[in-house]
Order: sequence, then structure tokens, then C-alpha cells
Amino acid sequence: MTKRILIVDDEEDIREVVRVSLEEFAGWLTVTATSGVEGLQIAQTQTLDAILLDISMPDMDGFQMCEELQADPKTQKIPVIVLTAKVLPNDRRRLTDLDVAGVITKPFDPMTIWRKVAGILGWRV
Repeated sequence: MTKRILIVDDEEDIREVVRVSLEEFAGWLTVTATSGVEGLQIAQTQTLDAILLDISMPDMDGFQMCEELQADPKTQKIPVIVLTAKVLPNDRRRLTDLDVAGVITKPFDPMTIWRKVAGILGWRV
């Protein structure tokens, strides 16, 4: 069955590069959101296999979105992979507390990000 992944990032270029990699190389379906608020709405209304989530966003950052996802029984089981340019030691602790599946740091290789996602989630490719 084809995986369905939500990509949440306020940078259009990042969303597009990740979308193309996941769709073209892995054959997965993607949905994109430009903010944490939009991403949360999508997660609450669509069936998703995973979420790729930027931390630094206006409105609702990735930490806040993770907290909202964890608080909702409909979304708390969706694995979240964080996409971020910088992860400080305090951020790592907070991400561990939020039970994220993994972290992919920017910049990443667009040709292999789909493999990193599959590896973090234990998906066969």
C-alpha cells in the first residue's frame, strides 16, 4: 500500500524538493502545508502514515504542532520526523520528550532523503 506523508514547512523550495524526492523516488503520496496550523488541520482530517515537520515556522512552530498532535487521540500515533537546520541540545531533549521518530538536518541530500525517511520509520523500499 502506498504511504501518505504530510510535509509541513514554511519554505516553498524545501516543500517542493522533499515532495519530489518522496513521490518520484519512493512512489509515496504527499500532502503539503505551509504552516503548523495548516498542517494540524490536515493531520486531523486526513489519513497519514507520517509527517515531516519543520521546527522554525511562524504562527505555530514545530514543537507546538508536535504537542497538539500528541494531545489528540486521532493524531498521536502518526510518526513525526523533524526537518531542521539547527538542533540545539535543549531541542534534542524536547524532541525526545515529544516522542518524534527522528531528525533530518538541513541541508539534506534531495536524492536520498526518501531513504532516510524510510530508514527512520522502518519502511521497506
